[in-house]
Amino acid sequence: MNMMKYAAEILEELGRSVEQIAEPEAETFADAILQKHKVFVAGAGRSGLMGRTFAMRLMQLGVNAYVVGDTVTPSIGKDDVLMIGTGSGETKSLIPVVQKAKSLGASVIAVTTAPESMIGKLADTLVKLPGTPKDQQDGGHSTIQPMASLFEQTLLIFYDAVILRMMELTGQDTATMYERHANLE
Repeated sequence: MNMMKYAAEILEELGRSVEQIAEPEAETFADAILQKHKVFVAGAGRSGLMGRTFAMRLMQLGVNAYVVGDTVTPSIGKDDVLMIGTGSGETKSLIPVVQKAKSLGASVIAVTTAPESMIGKLADTLVKLPGTPKDQQDGGHSTIQPMASLFEQTLLIFYDAVILRMMELTGQDTATMYERHANLE
């Protein structure tokens, strides 16, 4: 198969994947973020990179958004939310972060393929995404992509869709967001 056929198959997989996201879960996700004082985003590996892109867009929407582990990240409290993107829901470095946030009274939102996982069970709000080779084994749609690529791509598309919904809910557009875009580049 040539590269353009691979790209076309990836796009088809993404279409099937996005269709499986439950709309009520997505709406609850957006509402939960808009109701909180500060939003803390965490993830590991490529899922963490997707989370960083989401935190940047939240900031451009005027949301107090921070990436867990950055040196300028403030403390979390009871009026805040921790948003975790994790395919497995069992990432060892993220479980203590979730537990700490909950112990401090913050709410937790998990975006994962595994609602029954440790992080899934600890979360106050959950969005289930498809997109791992395990989905293929469990009778879900198949993926030609390695490891959790489909999850990570679906995660990015989901985050961008949430941003569009939040733009709609807050009456913002690209022009208002661009006013908050980094200008020291």
